[in-house]
Amino acid sequence: MPFASTPELPLQYTEEAQFYVATVYLTRTFFLKHLYHITHRGRLLNRPRTSPAVVVGTPAYLYYASKSEKHQTFDLAVKVKGADGRPEVTTRSIPLQPMKLVESRIRENATLNTHQRPGGPIWKYATAALASNDPIEDANAHQVIERDESDPSAPGDYLFFAVMDGHGGKETSQLLSRVLISAVALELSNLVTNPRSQPRAGLVQNLKSLLWSSSSQSTRRALDSDPQWVSRAIEDAFVKLDTELINAPIHVLASNIDEEARKKQVLPDLSQHPLALPTMLPAISGSCALMAVFDTAHRDLYVACTGDSRAVAGVWEKAPEGKGQWRVEVLTEDQTGRNPNELKRLQSEHPKDEANDVVREGRILGGLEPSRAFGDARYKWPRQVQEALNQAFLVGNGRPLRPPPPLFKTPPYVTARPVVTHRKLDFPTDGTEPGDKSLRFVVLATDGLWDQLSSEEVVSLVGGHLAGLKGTVPKSELPSLVPTSTGTMGVEGKNKKKPTASGSWAFADDNVSAHLIRNAFGGGDEDHLRKMLSIPAPYSRRYRDDVTVTVVWWEDGKEENAKVTSIKSKL
Repeated sequence: MPFASTPELPLQYTEEAQFYVATVYLTRTFFLKHLYHITHRGRLLNRPRTSPAVVVGTPAYLYYASKSEKHQTFDLAVKVKGADGRPEVTTRSIPLQPMKLVESRIRENATLNTHQRPGGPIWKYATAALASNDPIEDANAHQVIERDESDPSAPGDYLFFAVMDGHGGKETSQLLSRVLISAVALELSNLVTNPRSQPRAGLVQNLKSLLWSSSSQSTRRALDSDPQWVSRAIEDAFVKLDTELINAPIHVLASNIDEEARKKQVLPDLSQHPLALPTMLPAISGSCALMAVFDTAHRDLYVACTGDSRAVAGVWEKAPEGKGQWRVEVLTEDQTGRNPNELKRLQSEHPKDEANDVVREGRILGGLEPSRAFGDARYKWPRQVQEALNQAFLVGNGRPLRPPPPLFKTPPYVTARPVVTHRKLDFPTDGTEPGDKSLRFVVLATDGLWDQLSSEEVVSLVGGHLAGLKGTVPKSELPSLVPTSTGTMGVEGKNKKKPTASGSWAFADDNVSAHLIRNAFGGGDEDHLRKMLSIPAPYSRRYRDDVTVTVVWWEDGKEENAKVTSIKSKL
């Protein structure tokens, strides 16, 4: 319905209402046609969870002066605008937060859930988040979908976990926390309900699909157990959702231009349209997305990465006399311009005369660090489209769109298409025992964690936590307490500092994700920890990023010992 005919609609929406309208609009074509399949083929456990905004208390980092506990301060170098409008560095005296408040901030967004099905292991998943930006630009979500009894692959579950690292605003990550898992689940359901519709299959796969009967249980089982098909379905879900997100404001503009305006080539002022900001903001801000999909029926793990968040697995390697070690397996590559694989891909997608410009100083066109992301329309829309949407939606709101980067010539430069990796799971069912090398936990985290900790350190810290370590452990001693070995290490795409052997780790948190956040910013060094977590926004962004961590692990155990805290609900 044209905006002109709905003057009674309120011009200002609450934040929740804005996201609701955007979600409904973005998913109108993509989800509705699949809704019947997912609601009738499975039961959904848990709603998506978003990291709430964290109130950043006053202050910390660097040299602290006063000795009084109530009035301790330290000097912090910060960037401010000078009299001429240019940034300059100055020193501010920052109040030092008491340890009690620091402890509260580390744990306030920490959650722990467990889930088990008959005959299977106890699944546990912990999430924690810590803000640097105000409001936080990270988000997260999780869902557990039980296979319906009529499913030929039943019994078993799909367990979905995702972390979103927003940038340039919270709008894209918040929207993804509401719809990304549903998008992937619906695409996976299509493997079973409509296998012949699957796109991009190879010649042999297409021939097989023509020969298969749609009612054959073996056919249906084969599709959702084939890692190639499942990986493609996850990949397609990411791309389709980003396409809807990027095109949403274009659809709004097109539906609100009458014939007279088209003839005169005049753009309407839609700045007060109820869908103006709800569709534009998720498109022009951006977000990385990292998702793990556990298929317990087929013992498969899929990890989809768009951006520079990282997933790391701990694989337990048994040894004689009950001893063993954790093998570090990095499941993703950091997708930035510093990753040689990403640089090669970007150069192949643009004219040769742009080979030296698509990545400058490790950033896309010298600006954006992740080479894959949802949103970030400034790197995707053609210049003319950016100008038209800016004029129609943003100028009247007093928040005009920044022009595209100077090197911008042949968009798009950024894609939401993920790299999907697959691993087999080894856990006990029906009395069987796991093998000598068994993947036992997975850590999903936004890059704020990996800026501070290495993959090896994270596996050691999680392994020590699961073993029950308590107290303060010197960094030099942890390798002997929690031995590790090196497996697949991925590709580092970040320009980060090298880990130091000095200092100590702290094993003080019951929640393993909060435990990782504590150790990322000081661990056993409480003075450093207090300073790092006392720096207020926006100054804190120079010293640390938003951090969201989800750790998923599974334990042997009988069903009656599992405390199931998942909430059953309908999609």
